[in-house]
Amino acid sequence: MITLTLLLPGKAVPVQNWTFETESVVKIGRAADNHVVLYSAVVSRHHLEIRRGASGWEAINVGANGTYLNGQAITKVTVIDGMVVRLASSGPKIQINIEQEESAAKRHLAKLQRASMNPTQDPPHDSNKETLVS
Repeated sequence: MITLTLLLPGKAVPVQNWTFETESVVKIGRAADNHVVLYSAVVSRHHLEIRRGASGWEAINVGANGTYLNGQAITKVTVIDGMVVRLASSGPKIQINIEQEESAAKRHLAKLQRASMNPTQDPPHDSNKETLVS
């Protein structure tokens, strides 16, 4: 499982989270067909892809304005749990958290068990994937 957190500009304060349990590719950009849509002038329509590979997750820049890690432009980098990337040199910051597969499976099992104990519960609310970033 992978969780992306949009951080408040200039601070490490979380603004919004997106969690992906089954996707092997998570796309981030300004276009509506991305998994994470960020409306910012410096974010490309298709800016960043985070892909699960045989040796773990990789972040791949696909945007014209670049993706930065610790102030350095990247083309492709292995994702480390908790790392923060910036979309464009002055754009939004995204923190990437990776949960080990075993922990994700345990959480999913617990969710199924809770649902079977309370079958009248409303389905989970799907948060809006679109975010305005200034």
